[in-house]
Amino acid sequence: MRKITIKGMDKEFTPLAVNYVDKEQQPNNVINLQIYYLFSKNGKKDIGEPPAIVDSALVEYSRSQIEKFIQNKGYLKAKVTDTIKTKKKKAELIFTTVEGPLFRIRKFSDSIPDKKVENLYKRSNVVFTNVAPGKRFDTDSLAADREAFYLVMKRNGYYDFYRQYISFNYDSTFNKGVVDVQMVIDNPEGRSSHPIYKINNTLITISNSHGRTPGKADTIQVDSQFRFVDFSNKFKPHTVTDYIFQKKGQLYNIDNQQLTTNRLSELNVFRNVPNPTYTKLADSSNRLNTKIDIVPLKRMSDRVEGEFLFAAGRYGYNIGNTFTDRNIFKGAAILQVKLNESILFDNNNNLTTPGAIENQDFNVGLNLIYPRIISPFDFAKPGKYGVPHTTFSTNYSLFFQKGLVERQSFINSITYDFFETPDKQHIITPIDIEFSRGIINHDADSLLLAQKRDSYVYLIGRTIFTTGSQYSYVLNANKLNSYTNFIYFRGNLDVGGNSLAHISNILNTPKDSFGERTLFGYTFAQYSKAEVDLRFYKSLGGERQLIFRTDAGLGVPYGNSSQLIFEKDFYAGGSNDMRAWLPRTLGPGQFNRASYGTDTTAANTRARLQYLDQFGEIKLISNLEYRYKISDDFFGSILKGAFFVDAGNVWRLHKVEEDPNDPLHTPIENPGGQFQLSTLPQSIAMDIGTGLRFDLGFFVFRFDVAFKFKDPEFQGSDQWVLIDHFNELFHTGPFKQAYQADNNANYNFMQLNFGIGMPF
Repeated sequence: MRKITIKGMDKEFTPLAVNYVDKEQQPNNVINLQIYYLFSKNGKKDIGEPPAIVDSALVEYSRSQIEKFIQNKGYLKAKVTDTIKTKKKKAELIFTTVEGPLFRIRKFSDSIPDKKVENLYKRSNVVFTNVAPGKRFDTDSLAADREAFYLVMKRNGYYDFYRQYISFNYDSTFNKGVVDVQMVIDNPEGRSSHPIYKINNTLITISNSHGRTPGKADTIQVDSQFRFVDFSNKFKPHTVTDYIFQKKGQLYNIDNQQLTTNRLSELNVFRNVPNPTYTKLADSSNRLNTKIDIVPLKRMSDRVEGEFLFAAGRYGYNIGNTFTDRNIFKGAAILQVKLNESILFDNNNNLTTPGAIENQDFNVGLNLIYPRIISPFDFAKPGKYGVPHTTFSTNYSLFFQKGLVERQSFINSITYDFFETPDKQHIITPIDIEFSRGIINHDADSLLLAQKRDSYVYLIGRTIFTTGSQYSYVLNANKLNSYTNFIYFRGNLDVGGNSLAHISNILNTPKDSFGERTLFGYTFAQYSKAEVDLRFYKSLGGERQLIFRTDAGLGVPYGNSSQLIFEKDFYAGGSNDMRAWLPRTLGPGQFNRASYGTDTTAANTRARLQYLDQFGEIKLISNLEYRYKISDDFFGSILKGAFFVDAGNVWRLHKVEEDPNDPLHTPIENPGGQFQLSTLPQSIAMDIGTGLRFDLGFFVFRFDVAFKFKDPEFQGSDQWVLIDHFNELFHTGPFKQAYQADNNANYNFMQLNFGIGMPF
């Protein structure tokens, strides 16, 4: 099959009409077809998409479906014919439409014998805008209005109401392109009106994790409405009853029914939460008893995630493990223990320890997450927009770079998250206490001080603590797995040290050697940091998307701090932003690590500070990514692809000046690293790349290959490395040789990234 052509049809409906062609008569996706030929054996349909073969019976069926479609769009006299053209064993299906007159609604009326239903319709008919005099006659519009009023009925106690009670009569015999439409809402057979139901008692039954109900159950009559039967013996009643939005005496409401199901599922402790079932009382009171049957998840689970990256002689991995206990204290509180280790090796380039670990980042965290707000203040009650959470968190991290520093930090916090609407989420951390300590290698400390690189010693070697607060606002996170057009936004604000500064000023506490105030013998940090992640998602039809993302951040030290603490700085590179650079190897600005010099002392300094000297207080990263589906069946996964362009960098907020009294003329730190509007275009890095995503349903495995396109560490036209030095992409030439001589390291154009999940 080569193509499908629709002729003679209104352009508004042509794209939709193609969807009514039988699936087996649709043109093949070229990539899927090649995958089929490559991997399928003996014509067996294993992987990919087999060639579409023309079938005259299916063509006729497709023609009739297209004809019905355009008639339903108001062209009641439309006719469609089909033609098959063949060339070189490839077929083109041509469907030609003679539309005839477009019929519009002349008069709209209703027939509703039940007066209560009629009054409800009159009160709510402002929401029915699809069918009205003067509008195009469209059966899809009739169906939309029928569905709208069906939901109105189900929200107002009409449990027994069905869509079939609503019908439309229309008369198009005027032969003038007009239709008279009448909506009819019938009564139940043998009754003069529709019954209205109220909620009565509710029975909650929790089975064991296998869905069975053996042995003795915990049975509790909670109150006049709820009876709680727990065969797992692991839950307290309020864990479930807090999220049942159908209260005794209220009218039956289908929205509250769905809301109950959604919120119980979001607790993340139940495997199966079906919609509640209802039983009518035998008397004439029109009351409904509710039954909710729930299957819990297994209490314990463990998940392993990781990614692997390599480039030239450098390679590394990031592996994490999350252990989860889903039901602490029988209240659906979740205990998570997270372990994560990142290691980067360097086989060739480290002068001090060739072939060893360049750096290592180890983290262990414990989170206790309650599905409610635990606070003396009354806010964010369990509601219709989402389950609120209170998270008590404690984390320990160890950053180690051989020959330079070992840095430890402890962070303890309390965080609240809740939804204002389905699209708007707030995350508040009112208290965050952080203690960090750095121990610099003795030789490295002496070397840095001798070169007057005090700010690096200040950055990584001091012991410091601070208290702070954070706030995040998230918009449309619930749409990230959809293919609609939307804007995603996440804004973070982090402020620390202000309360401690106020206390230290009142107490007039002593200062350290840097002139900074201390409390309990330790320096404290004072800063403000903001970061914004803004994305535009554009649907291109089917499972194709175009995403533009901007990630911008600014951190400002002030008061008791002249520099941000190590953990608060911004870094660039890695599989989630600038994908052609390894983590912590880009910027700041136009900083070139060759500026250290080529003598032995300079080379040792450069080697020791690798992955630590390319930081900034300002960050600006932009990504443009096109995502598309390649195959529905690639060895059991959905194969998707991506093309992307990344641009951005990090910058220093202030320039570090050279000391005019320095007889050694020690180079300034991060030359070219300061943020300046005049040099912003020159200091932007760019890469291009492509990738594959293997969607297994429960997780996505990702493989990306990225190429440096513009590298700001160089000057002038040399920045456009992929254009000017394309011939050295996979070979060594003058450019790579010069880079090796200046940096004692290989220049790498290409970066491979393996990971779990989407990059953003």
